[in-house]
Amino acid sequence: MEAIVDGKTIKLSEAGWLENLDEWSEELAKQIAVNEKIGELTQEHWDIINTARDYFLENGSVCEPRKFSKILKDKYGKDRSSQKYIYSLFPTGLIKCANKIAGLPRPKGCS
Repeated sequence: MEAIVDGKTIKLSEAGWLENLDEWSEELAKQIAVNEKIGELTQEHWDIINTARDYFLENGSVCEPRKFSKILKDKYGKDRSSQKYIYSLFPTGLIKCANKIAGLPRPKGCS
């Protein structure tokens, strides 16, 4: 699978995960979001994407969903931190959808 961003071909896995994490960009994120049937990314989407990326860059791993909800609660409050809220924005959830759009590595055991 491939994506074309600004005339550059970027390799994605067959399931749509970014193969070279250094190639991530907001434009690529928008294309992956379309592939994931998200449509236009709102500020609420970007808040989750950027929080997931920040966690990964600081810790070298993707954040476990329960811990991620706590981080969101501390940052944005109770209304924007539940798994239900995350699923309302990313229908297949944090791990399979938001992290993929954020250009993070595919966790072991995740399709």
